[in-house]
Amino acid sequence: MNIFEKIVNREIPATIVYEDEDTLAFMDIGPIIKGHTLVIPKICYDPVTETPDEVLTKLILVAKRIAAAQMKGLGADGVNIMQNNGAAAGQEVPHIHIHVIPRFEGDGHHWNWNAKSYESAEEMEQLAERIREGLTE
Repeated sequence: MNIFEKIVNREIPATIVYEDEDTLAFMDIGPIIKGHTLVIPKICYDPVTETPDEVLTKLILVAKRIAAAQMKGLGADGVNIMQNNGAAAGQEVPHIHIHVIPRFEGDGHHWNWNAKSYESAEEMEQLAERIREGLTE
């Protein structure tokens, strides 16, 4: 049982922001920015590719509500919404979850985004073709 399942089962404490029949939103104990909230399904699914569409739909709609509440309630100037899959992507808990992170002008947080480039338009097209092939399987 992972830590999120323990939170759902009330085996460990969490500061809950929102709850309905299928989802739970609670404060991240290691926030990137104070107010950072996690949105999870109450049933464990992982990864995103194995999560039912209706669960993903519910998660993003709850994340939208949390984002609006962060802007209204905290006065956030913006919001980052993120979802990581696999250790290589930074996922630490094997239970699908969406991060909703309030952002404020001058909050000091910067994403470490090192944009790369393709060697050529042909290389980009070759990779796009491989992705398109993956869509048909």
